[in-house]
This record gives sequence, structure tokens and C-alpha cells, in this order.
Amino acid sequence: MALILNEEQQSLKDIAKEFLQKNAPVTHFREIRDTQNELGYDQSLWSEMVNLGWSGILIPEEYGGFDFGMVGMGSIFEEMGRTLTPSPLFSTGVLGASLLTLGGDDKQKQNYLPRIVDGSLTTALALEEGNRHSPFSISTKATKAGNDYKISGEKTFVIDGHCSNLIVVAARTEGSDDDASGITLFLVEADADGIEITKTSMVDSRNCANIKFNDITVLSSNLLGEENNGAAILEEVLDRAQIAISAEMLGNASQAFDVTLDYLKERKQFGSVIGTFQALQHRAAEMYSELELTKSSVIAACNAVDENSNDLKRMASLAKYKAGETNHLVTNEAVQMHGGVGVTDEYDVGLYLKRARVTEQIFGNSEYHLDRYATLSEY
Repeated sequence: MALILNEEQQSLKDIAKEFLQKNAPVTHFREIRDTQNELGYDQSLWSEMVNLGWSGILIPEEYGGFDFGMVGMGSIFEEMGRTLTPSPLFSTGVLGASLLTLGGDDKQKQNYLPRIVDGSLTTALALEEGNRHSPFSISTKATKAGNDYKISGEKTFVIDGHCSNLIVVAARTEGSDDDASGITLFLVEADADGIEITKTSMVDSRNCANIKFNDITVLSSNLLGEENNGAAILEEVLDRAQIAISAEMLGNASQAFDVTLDYLKERKQFGSVIGTFQALQHRAAEMYSELELTKSSVIAACNAVDENSNDLKRMASLAKYKAGETNHLVTNEAVQMHGGVGVTDEYDVGLYLKRARVTEQIFGNSEYHLDRYATLSEY
């Protein structure tokens, strides 16, 4: 397994870096936040990202995608993490594309995947129901109503839930609330009768929503995958999602480190540049070492997806665990080394700490993935 990018992958990363730094620097994120943009991202910027082909990276060529692989997508997310770029790429280009590619029938793929590629469709996954990630703790019910289904329940922390056209809902059709079996996935139009969507304000300004399903009717043709077997699709999709968000966290931590390193070279205290203080040098060296380990973990996990590795689940949890730990460490140190100004809105470093605290929780924090890794390793 190569832990470096090949020529095509490096070219994609370079293009992403140049595009994002020019068109979506941190000032762009601030503008979206400060104007309280209802959509939560800039539609024109998203259209440019679509034109670059990013929305179709994980989609097979037969449906208009590019099938470039997870290493390519991870490279983009790393650069997006550096600039805090708001976009529906995670909820649509990773979650939606993966759910439909892995679970959809031919008709569903023909209907939805080309629309993801051309940017006319955005998606969201309505999965979580509690304060912590527990993918099989599902009490939202889907009951048979003739040939169709009725769905009732509530979902929390739905990424891009308020601004997506299509919502993939995980509901229970059989079994108790914590069973992996008995979970079924449904494709639900966001404007369906009986849906209540409430946008929530996250500390890092990431798009999320709470969604309530009030006995909505879903056609049997909108069932994604097999009835009662949605967990199998979910697990595979969540592995991809955890890896993508780990790549974003790597970019987030890397930029916080770079900003802090520049500050250490400029800030003077007691007549000396603080970067000359040995204690701060030791702390910076630790951050650098952890970032290098995280890079290896993330690219190994991305490769595991592309190579369809039997070790994918462990690699996904390893990447999410390591990225979470490193991002937490680096953003904490970054703010501390900046001193009091580090927590003011004038300095960007505080924005990276806020983003770190939210991404740590998306689809499982470090404790969750440490336990999952141990379980998969039969400890």
C-alpha cells in the first residue's frame, strides 16, 4: 500500500489547493457565517466545484462520474479543511453518492447519480437520534401501509439537512431499538408532506438540522437496498464518510499548525522571538510528529477504500481516531501558543479549534473509534 500520492492524485490535490485558496479562503467562510447565509454555502462556488468534477469523484463513469477514488476525494477534503470551505460535498459527494452507488437499484442510480454529478441534486443522511454516534440505535419507525410505508420519528445532527433536495432516512422496520438487523433505508424528497426541518446553529457554523417525520408516506420504490438490511449499506458508507472527514480534520490541523508556526516566528516576548524558546519548540515538534502519523493513517484508509481491502473497517476507525486526537491536540496548542488573542474572532486560529470540536463528533469521536478498532482487532 503506497503512502504517497501518484502523479494524477497529486495533480488533483494541487488543483484543489490553488482553487480553494483563490476562491474560498477563510475570508469566504467568514462572509458566509457573518451574513447568516440561509443556504449555508455559496451556490456559485458549489457550481464551480461541480464543474471541476468533484461531485462525481466517487460515482462510476457509467452514470457520468469519474470514479477517481477515495484517495482523490481525501486530497480535496484535506485542502477544504485548510480553508474551512462550506459546501455540500461531504453530504452529497460522499454520503449521497456512496449510499446510492452501494445500495441503489439500476433505476435509482440512473435517476439520481447523474444529477449529483451535474450539481442539480444535493442529499443528506438522516441517521443520528441521540447526542453521540450510535448508528444502530434507531427508533424512527417505518411501518407497512399497503404496498408503501409510513415513517414517524425524529433525527438529529443531519448534515446539510435543511438545504438538501433528497434525504436518505434510516428507519426501523423490525427488531428492537439497538439491533443492527431490522434497519431499512428510504429515499425521501425534502419537500414531502409531513416533514419538519429545523436548521441548527453549530459552534463552527457547519450546516446541520433536526428533522421530524410525521407519519409521512414513502413509496416502496423508494426503498434503498433490501428491507431490514440497511445496516450493511450504512456500515460501508460510514467507513467512507469517516475517512473523508478524517482527511478534512488533517487539513484543519495542518493549517492550524502552519499558522501557529508563523506566529512563533513573529511574536516577541521579553525581547526574543517566542519560537526560540525551547519549551515551545518541543511542543511544536510533537505536533509535527503527530501530523505526520495522521497523514499516513488517512492515506492508508483512503487506499483501503480504493483497493476494497478486507481491513477497511479497522483502517477507517484508525484514521478517525488518529485525526481526532491530533486535531484536538494541535488546535488546543495553537490557541494556547497564541495566548489571549487566540480566542478572539480577529484571529483565524480559533475558527480551527471550533471546527475541530465539531468534526471530532461526526460519525463517532476518538473514544468510539478506539473501541471499534479494538473490537475489530478482537481485543
